[in-house]
Formats: sequence, C-alpha cells, structure tokens
Amino acid sequence: MTPPPRTRARRLAAPLAAGVLTAGALTALPAAQAHAAGSVVKVTGTQGDWQLAVDGKPYQIKGLTWGPSIADADRYLPDLKSMGVNTIRTWGTDASSKQLFDSAAAHGVKVIAGFWLQPGGGPGSGGCVNYVTDTAYKNQMLDEFPKWVQTYKDNPGVLMWDVGNESVLGLQNCYGGTELERQRDAYTSFVNDVAKRIHAVDSNHPVTSTDAWVGAWPYFKRNAPDLDLYAVNSYNAVCDVKSVWEQGGYTKPYIVTETGPAGEWEVPDDANGVPLEPGDRAKADGYTRAWGCVTGHRGVALGATMFHYGTEYDFGGIWFNLLPAGQKRLSYYAVKRAYGADTSRDNTPPVVSGPTVEGDAGRVQAGRDLTLAVSATDPDGDALSYEVLANSMYIDKSKDLTPLPHTDLGGGRLRATAPDRPGLWKVYVKVTDGHGNVGVGTRSVRVVPPTPGGTNLALGRPATASSYQPGYGDCPCTAANAVDGNQNTRWASDWSDPQWLQVDLGTRTAFRHVQLLWEASYAKAYTVQASDDGQNWRTVRTVTDGNGGVDDFDVTGTGRYVRVNGTARGTGYGYSLYEFGVYG
Repeated sequence: MTPPPRTRARRLAAPLAAGVLTAGALTALPAAQAHAAGSVVKVTGTQGDWQLAVDGKPYQIKGLTWGPSIADADRYLPDLKSMGVNTIRTWGTDASSKQLFDSAAAHGVKVIAGFWLQPGGGPGSGGCVNYVTDTAYKNQMLDEFPKWVQTYKDNPGVLMWDVGNESVLGLQNCYGGTELERQRDAYTSFVNDVAKRIHAVDSNHPVTSTDAWVGAWPYFKRNAPDLDLYAVNSYNAVCDVKSVWEQGGYTKPYIVTETGPAGEWEVPDDANGVPLEPGDRAKADGYTRAWGCVTGHRGVALGATMFHYGTEYDFGGIWFNLLPAGQKRLSYYAVKRAYGADTSRDNTPPVVSGPTVEGDAGRVQAGRDLTLAVSATDPDGDALSYEVLANSMYIDKSKDLTPLPHTDLGGGRLRATAPDRPGLWKVYVKVTDGHGNVGVGTRSVRVVPPTPGGTNLALGRPATASSYQPGYGDCPCTAANAVDGNQNTRWASDWSDPQWLQVDLGTRTAFRHVQLLWEASYAKAYTVQASDDGQNWRTVRTVTDGNGGVDDFDVTGTGRYVRVNGTARGTGYGYSLYEFGVYG
C-alpha cells in the first residue's frame, strides 16, 4: 500500500472543560496502590496461530487511544472499563506516566506505553532527524527510553512498549528519493536498536513499533527483527491489512494501534473542495467494521486500540472523538457494543443528518443570516437542544470551534449569523439530549463578502500607502493590490502605528458605502476619511472595535481621495487589506 495523501497532526491530550459532564455520568474512583510486581506479557504460539498472554492467560486487546489529561485518569478509567475496554494506548512515556499506569492497574486496564520519535506522522511532529548521521539524537533516545522502562517495568499497568509513531511515513516530510529510502532503513534499524535495549532491561513485556501504513512493514521486516510484533494505524483501509500481511510473507503478528471511521485524508471532497466528513451513523459503522476486520484475522491480529477516547472539542475532536467535551457520540456506543458490553439500558444520542443550507448553499454572505436545516431524532424521545458552531481550518489551520449566534425557528430550522471572514468554513450543528449524549452534523460553506449596490469607484484607481511590504511570502503587497478586485492579493503595511492606504477617485465624487476586506492582520481602530486635495481630511467613519473579517457600512462622504487610516493594530503584525471598496 502507498502512504495516504494527507498526513495528520493530533492533539494528544487536553484537559476537560469543567462542568461539562452530567452528574454521575462518569464515576471517579481513587487509584489503588500498584502491585509489587508487574505482569508477565508474552506473544505465544506459532506462525499464523499467535496470541497475547498475560500471566499465562489469553489476552485480546480491546482498546482505545487515551486522550484526557493524566490528572483525570481516575475520573475516566471506570467509564472505559464499563465499555469493555481492557487497554489504552499512549504516545509518550515520562515521569508523569506513573499516575496513569497506577490508575489503569487499579481499574483493571493495561497501557500500551509509547515512546515518541521524530518526525512522527506529520505537521507538528517536532522536526526532522537524520537517522543516518545524527548519532547524538539516537544515543539520547537509546539512553532515555530504557531508563523509563527500568522505572515502570514492574508496574502492573504496563502491557507493552511501543517505539515511535508514524515516523516511516513522517520521514517523507523531510526527505525524498533515494535519501528517503536510506532514512527509512536507518530509522527502522534504530528502532531495532531500541528494542534490543528495552529487552535487555525488561524481558517481561513485548516491544512493537507503530506506523501509519502497512507499507512500513517491509522496512521493519528487513531491519527490525527484534520487535516482538508489528503495529499499524489504519482507518478506512483497516480491512485491507489482512491481505497485505498474507501477501507480504510476514512471520510476526500485529496489533492495530489506531483505527475507526474514514479520516480526512481518505474521503472525497465536497462541492466546495473540502473533505466530506462522514456523518455520525457512518462513523459509528466505521468502528464496528474496523473491529470486525481486526477480529476476522484470527491468530494474527491480536487486537486494537481504536481512535479516540478523547474529550477535545475541536475540529479533530468532532471528527474522531467518542466523547468531545465529555458528551457521548453514537461511536461511543458502537465501540461499547463491539467490545461486548451491554448497551441495552443506555440512553443513547440523537441521530442527526444534515445540515443543509437554505438558499444559495454555495455562497453565504459574511455576517449575514445563514439558515440551516437539520434532521434530528432521539431514540429515547428526549427533548433536544441545538448549538451552531464554525471552524476556519481551511482558512488558517485553526482547530477551534466558534459558537455562532442563532435562533431556533422550529422544525429543525436554525437561523445563524454567518462568520464575517470570507473563505471556506465548516459549520457544525450540535444536538444534545440532556443526558450527556450528543449528535453532530457538519458541512462546508463558502463565505463571501456581501455584495454592495452601486459601482466600486475605487476599482483599478491609483492607490498609495504610508508603507508596504516589498517581499516575503505572497508579497510584494503594494497599495494597488487592495483595489484590483482580486481577493487573493493584498496590501500589507509596516508593523507600526499609524498606517494608511488611500485611493484617488480622479475627481471629487460622492460615495455612500465602504467595504473593507481584511486579511488576518486587521485594524482594531481606524477611520475612513475623505479629502479634496489629499492633504486635508474629513472623517466620515470611526471604528474602535474592529475584529477583522469584512467591515461593510454605509457612509456619507464626498472627495477625490478616500483613505483608511489605521490607528491601532489588532495583531502584532501590520495592517493588511485584501480589498478596499468605495461605492457610489
């Protein structure tokens, strides 16, 4: 298999916002003292007929990746146990891990303890390493990892050690061609050196290494014979892993360390060119399907830690988390059923489809009304409440969700205020049932500036500015860029106050409307002014609470010259305008 076209970065842990869970939703238990000695964990059996054994007893990994803060371990581990989960997976092990290992042991759950290696699986992974030449980094890890193994090897919470996460894939962000192949061989050879060091310290727990695609396995097969088993992160393609293993002639079993519904890199784009996020039902079915394919490879696939028992309430959290902000999704209950726990008496989430956008779904005017239609039903007949949120990932890579003011029109219709920043947004309708459950529907919308009436008198006219950025990035960013009618070019000033941009209308002209389309570097305070001679200015509008996006307002003014005069920047950068429109 080839690497997926999109790599991904993850927030691995974030504390839960206070007060989100309903009373009694998750029972907190104090962690018991760790046992005097840890378990003996072995991979037993013969080719194609393996099993994991803990203290001599068969052990199938029924797991989830761990998202909450370690401080909340006692709060969440009872809930995981109630789901039928016996294993959690982490990405890093250090001094803080003791609390998690102890709490896991106290609640009858074990931990696949990770060791993070650069470059990881994508952006945000911490930079590139040259595994051929960087002996200092390799020696540091060869010293550090066995120290933590020595510290925790007798902790009964530990199930196995997992060295690295998606680095065979991640190296493509650092190298190419034959050098990439050299680095991948060197990396997997280094993983083998780590495995030998760990085995020398701890003979009672297996060592594996995770990567994002089974295309990494030939490197491990060739260069890492000391691994006890393989590990793979695979989402929509997880059901292909069995055939790849069979065709590859592998002689080790494997575990799936991340899986679930199709990821952003595996789905088609929608009409706006945005990855089409699966709905709640499809996501829940993705977990059910994944577990079926893992258990279907009997004697070879030894279990899975599916992604993700996380509480993060952001772009990735809505896509993957079983309980964003502590509220349970359909996927939560799908995993619970897959792992054999009883869900017959559970109050379950609303089932949501949509939303759709009424009117011209392809173009939503910034700051104007946006009417959404969503279908939501609750299997328990609970009263439902709605929230509308937006995310700007495809504009500025932000993962945050921003609530949008809205009015419930009834019948699943919601009138919200569209974001005031043009670009491709994702809109979310969150539906809650009052019992700690949530359904979420998503779609993309293209936010465009409002269309003023009249003629843009500034379009293509001569423009000057107090300063401009001559180079770097998409610059030169001259004054003319703000009056060229192209929303992809911009004027950018020096990083100081005040700064101004003015346009020459050619003759003294009356105007009645101004539209400013700000880039991310906006004005918090500014004036719009008119002049007959370019020297003496009359203020026609004063703004003291600017927040960027689109500023669109009526004015009464006359002059040959019109300028925007920035007096307080909204960021530490300069002022930056995509367009400055003056309408008559």
